[in-house]
Parts: sequence; C-alpha cells; structure tokens
Amino acid sequence: MEKNRLKRSLDLLREAVNATKRTLEPVGKSPDEALGELFRMVQLARIYPDGKAFVDKVPNSELRKIVKLYEKESHQSDFDLARFINQHFEEFVSATQDSDRALASEDPEKHIAELWNVLTRRAPKSVGSLLALPKPYVVPGGRFGEQYYWDSYFTMLGLEASGRQDIADGMINNAQHMFAKFGFIPTGNRNYYLTRSQPPFFLHMLQLIAPRRGGLRYLLPKLPYLTAEHGYWTKNTSDFLKTKRGSYKRLVRMPNGTALSRYYDSIDTPRPESFREDHETAVASGRKESVVYRHLRAGAESGWDYSSRWLADGTKLETIETTNIVPLDLNCLLYELELALAELYDKLLQYPVAALYRRKAKKRRDAILQFMWDEEAGFFFDWHAQKISHTEIWSLAGVFPLYCGLASHEQAAKVAHAIEAKFLKAGGVLTTLHETGQQWDAPNGWAPLQWVTIVGLRRYGFDVLADTIKYRWLATNEAVYANQHKFVEKYNVVDTAELAGGGEYTVQDGFGWTNGVFMALRHDDDKKIAKKVPTP
Repeated sequence: MEKNRLKRSLDLLREAVNATKRTLEPVGKSPDEALGELFRMVQLARIYPDGKAFVDKVPNSELRKIVKLYEKESHQSDFDLARFINQHFEEFVSATQDSDRALASEDPEKHIAELWNVLTRRAPKSVGSLLALPKPYVVPGGRFGEQYYWDSYFTMLGLEASGRQDIADGMINNAQHMFAKFGFIPTGNRNYYLTRSQPPFFLHMLQLIAPRRGGLRYLLPKLPYLTAEHGYWTKNTSDFLKTKRGSYKRLVRMPNGTALSRYYDSIDTPRPESFREDHETAVASGRKESVVYRHLRAGAESGWDYSSRWLADGTKLETIETTNIVPLDLNCLLYELELALAELYDKLLQYPVAALYRRKAKKRRDAILQFMWDEEAGFFFDWHAQKISHTEIWSLAGVFPLYCGLASHEQAAKVAHAIEAKFLKAGGVLTTLHETGQQWDAPNGWAPLQWVTIVGLRRYGFDVLADTIKYRWLATNEAVYANQHKFVEKYNVVDTAELAGGGEYTVQDGFGWTNGVFMALRHDDDKKIAKKVPTP
C-alpha cells in the first residue's frame, strides 16, 4: 500500500513538472510568419487542394534553414516548388491515428463507442504548428486534427454518455493548460490559431462534469479560468467606455452607453489555413484587403464560418462585415458566465465581487432585451453597430436567449412559434433561413445548434417541439449512417436524402460534435441538463 502511494505521489510530481515545462515552452511562429514568401507561393499555387494541409505539415529541419534553401534554389531554372515542399515537409501522424473510421456496425452507438479511440490524439510535445497538450483529446475528424474549443463541449456530451469520462476530464485539463499558457482558449491547439478563440463554452464544460466530480468543490477552484474567460471578451471595458469610440477590439458601445462583446481578431492578414481563399475574397471585394481579412478572421472566431449573419448583403462572402455585428449568441453566453461568477463568489463570501458580476449580467441582459429583441417579429436578432439597428438575418442565434435563460416566458413562446414555423424541417432545424452557399446557412443543420435549440426550448417548457426536433435530427443522422456507415460534420435538413455542402472545404467525416450530440440525445441527456427557467 505504501509503495503504491509513493508511486502515485511520484507520478503526480512528474505530471506537475511536465505541466510547468509545457506552460513555459516558447511558442513558434505561425507558418505564414516564419516562411514568408515561400508560404505565400505554396498557398497561392494551390499545391494542396486544402490550404490547411500545408500549415499542418511538419518541417524536417529548422524553418529558417528551409527559407534560406528556398531563397537559394528558387532562382534555378529547374526549380519545382511542389518537389521542394515534399523534400522539406512531412505529414504528422499521431500514434493513435489508426484510421479515419471505426468498424461499421449495425448499431450507431457501438460505432461511436469505437470511434472515440480512432478520433483520440496525443500531443505530448509541440510538433510543427501543433501545440503540446498534457492529455489525450478527441478531434472532430477529417481535416481537423486538433482540440477545438467549442467543439469540445459538444464532443464531451457524447463522451459522458459513452462512459468515457477519462477523455472528457483530459480535455478539461487541456483547456486549463491553454488558459494558463495563453490566457484564453484558442480556436484549437495550433500556433496559427493564437489570435482568436471561439464561443465561450468552458463554463458548460465544467458544469457537465461537475456533478460527478464533487459539484461546488470542483467548480470553485476553476474560478481563475472562468474570470480569465470573462476578461478575454471584456478587457478594458471601463477605459473603453470613457472614450468616444464606438468599438475597440472585442467591445462595442451600445446606444444606451453600455458595452457588449463581439468577435474579433488582432491580426488583419489572411488566415494561414485558408490563405488563398481569403486572398481571393479580399481581392474580389474591392475593399481594403486588411479590413476584409479582419472580418474573415472574426467570422472564424464565431465558429459560424461562414454565414449570412456576417454578410452586408446577406448573400456574398465579399461583403463580410463580422466586426460590425454584435452577436447575440456570444453575449448570451457571457451573461450566463457573469451569473455563474456571481454565484461562485457568493459561495466564497466575496459579496462585493459577486454583486459586481451580477450588475454586469443585468446590464448585458437589459441591452440584449432592449436592442436585440424584435417584438413584431417575435424573435431575437444580432445587432448592427453601424446601422444602429438589429440585423434582418433570421438565425438559430435567436434561441440562445432561451438556452442561457435570459428571455421572458412570453418571448420564449414567440421564439418557439418562429422556430416551428420557419426553421423546422424534415431533418431538424435550419441554421438560417438564407441559402447563400455558405456552410452555416440553409439548407444545413449542425449538431451544436440542434442541441442548443432543443435544450433552450426545454428550459421554457416547450418539450413537444423539442422532441420533434430531437427525433427528426436523430433520424437524419441514422439515415445517413445506414447508407454510408459514418457520421458527418453537418447535414442537409431540408432534403435528408442529399448530403450537406457549401463553404471552403468538402463535408468532413468523423465527426466529434455530431457523435457527441447524437449520443447525448439518444441517452436523453438533453432532459437532464435543461434547467427549467422559473415562471415569474
């Protein structure tokens, strides 16, 4: 017994030392910064059909040496760029990356249970653009080989339902590591993602596993991470409101003088993983290219990349204007985070701090209800900061006030009516009512938004509609699985016989959050998680 305790103590000490090393390890430059003109030439020449393929490759020597070789050899008459890249870069394959797909099974739950191991990756050290994480994690699948931020919550729903708490706990550990190292959770553990995050679901990740980890005893030590999350989206609010500026980084001044948050990116260059696509969009726009790049990056931070929500004309990507939009979903999640912080500080008897966060939550809710609710339409919309009015884009962002519990019961009833009348289709609910060719628009449906809609409706007692959406979505997943023996990233909910499409890349197999939401819905976890909003 004593020997086992000693071994456990040594293991914990070793883990702590390794965690410290990972936190202190310097981060290499993003591939576009490190490779300069070589990077630009590779991406514009479309050596790889998917631009993400190159940024994820691993150099076989120091990048500065590769750049020098390129500068020397590229002037030679027989220089071949593709051959040069293949000589100096190779694909990184994780030891657990056995195949793209688990064995086909008549039972989709069994398939997913096997698939968790297939989709599990390890990154004990940084390799190429991939950043080290302390624990194994589940990736979405296909072109996505990283732990993505908001994907993680919806994936963890399925891990919990499958009894894979080991991986779910590890993904929380990874998220905490990223908070400690970077001060926020980036889009994913790649160095080219370090200028943006994704919708803040860390609180939901904690709340998901807290019941089996000691409840409040588990949550209270997480306060530093939750306050860091809040700070990322609200940094410099007081100073900002003392100025006359209409916006600053992730802050926007509302007409009543309060500040709400927006998606943003500190860099105004093409995304490295979509360099050619962004370059072509910016050129076609006829606008200042750096402005278009900022909007594209901000759209990527939203997770909805891309959607009519961000398009000035509601149709063409070249009109993207993400940073002009105050997003409903983001601010609802921050409202919920502020209430949770207030509650946790109350438990610590830090009443002044708790009161501060409660005031922040009230101001945010008041602004959302005042500026983002359309009484005539009976629905919530994003706010356009420059037009000083809400947008006219109907999207499932409109259910986040229900999901986060800030809508009144009267408003929730009108939203539920709109969802049933406008969004509900044969295969689930549409992402938006607008068909633009972008992947976060009609006719596509996405697992995370099905979950948000179902849980949001349940919170206000609309269980019949929630069940209708739930069983139509499950049937869509099952039908595709029966035909193709796989789960995919997104689905066509209008014509369930057709696969979804749109966007910058082909539909990806896997798929982490589809698997997660499927498993959680199959196990009725939506009913267990949805906390009823009390009737006043």
